[in-house]
Amino acid sequence: MPSVSTISAIRFGTGLRPRKAGLAPARLDAAALLGELAAPDPMPARFPVLTRAEAETMAGQVRPGRRAAEEGAAKGDPAPELAYRALLQELRFASFRGAQLTLARAVDAQIGFRERLLQFWTDHFTARPRGPDMGPMAQVFAEEAIRPHLAGRFADMLKAADTHPLMLVYLDQTVSVGPNSQAGRKGGGLNENLAREMLELHTLGVGGSYGQADVRQLALLLTGLFWTYRAGWAFDPTRAEPGAETVLGESYGGAVPADVSEIHAALEDLALHPDTGRHLAWKLAVHFTSDDPDAGMVEDMAAAYARGGGALMPVYAAMLDHPAAWETFGAKTRQPQDFLVAALRSLGVSGAQVAQLAPGAVNNHLLGPLRRMGQPFAGPPGPDGWPEAASSWITPQGLAARIDWAMTAPRHWTRPLPDPRHLLRAALDDAAGERLVWAVGRAETAAEGAGLVLASPDFNRR
Repeated sequence: MPSVSTISAIRFGTGLRPRKAGLAPARLDAAALLGELAAPDPMPARFPVLTRAEAETMAGQVRPGRRAAEEGAAKGDPAPELAYRALLQELRFASFRGAQLTLARAVDAQIGFRERLLQFWTDHFTARPRGPDMGPMAQVFAEEAIRPHLAGRFADMLKAADTHPLMLVYLDQTVSVGPNSQAGRKGGGLNENLAREMLELHTLGVGGSYGQADVRQLALLLTGLFWTYRAGWAFDPTRAEPGAETVLGESYGGAVPADVSEIHAALEDLALHPDTGRHLAWKLAVHFTSDDPDAGMVEDMAAAYARGGGALMPVYAAMLDHPAAWETFGAKTRQPQDFLVAALRSLGVSGAQVAQLAPGAVNNHLLGPLRRMGQPFAGPPGPDGWPEAASSWITPQGLAARIDWAMTAPRHWTRPLPDPRHLLRAALDDAAGERLVWAVGRAETAAEGAGLVLASPDFNRR
């Protein structure tokens, strides 16, 4: 069994890094993992991403640009079309930049538990951009709705994520109006997508104690939530269904005019529901420890959630304090994004190197490989996010892409390549198996040795 420090870095962090000569490695354990979360977060200042205002400004140029291009085409003037294409290219680069800086943060993190949690919770609240105009909003979503709440209360994260512009657009809340509201009487109708995913995916879970009537009542309560690139975020009482709604036996709303506070009250109650605690505990345990996690550990985590009133730090502590979190090392497969970040760290690549890549290189060396490995950045297949099972990731195509990256990419990132035996130590330390140590010691070239290390089953599991 590897040391606690090795397990901490590989299973719960973003991977090991080469040891600095003459310095003893810092001991990593549960206290260090939680300490990273409790400490100030340096990454937003080190690698700043777009603000919401900047993303909204870019989004707001798309429709006028498209109209101008259409009008220009009708008149035989190509200039507006060229300007529109340039705008789409700028949006695409802005999206690439957000992905690039997210990966730079993970590569540069001291341990990486915070960045792993950011990835987990962003996936829990999956919200994909719809159209190029919303592309840059994905980085704003993670920065505003997820990152500030990683060590706080789940209720606060829930409110921030489920009322965020990206989520409102992704789950069609922006077209949902109360049937009896002022706006509803003029047309339009109720959309239940956001309410359904709130209950099924974000809080109580599949099989939770709710029914279709709760979905519809919650959807009615949510009417009024609104966002457009022109108006920004707003709660519009003229779109809100009049009267109160009953969700899980509790009454919300009914004020005149309606306001967003009753939606927040419902989300607070949903966050504290016992089903939510069990659902979140199970998902965290599956993601970090095993596809079939220890039942006692999940119970301890759910109990910690209930005792803490939905605070997340006690839940993480309950997981890290349980022996099963450490004894099952190797039971999980590194997802492509984790694999890529851990490989860069083991090669000694810095976050600054990642952040300094030119846009074309970002696609060639980061986003393209992730697509080929089966995990396009911020592109899960549906609202339920990325799958967890190893069989979803170790596919013939996905494995071939990992091996190809392992055999060819390290030469781009670091020259000369490290001695394979040193890379093995940096990447796996005492988690390297005897057969891998034997094989790497006989590699004929540094490139072959790097490929052996990074493509090995030892490196691809956590």
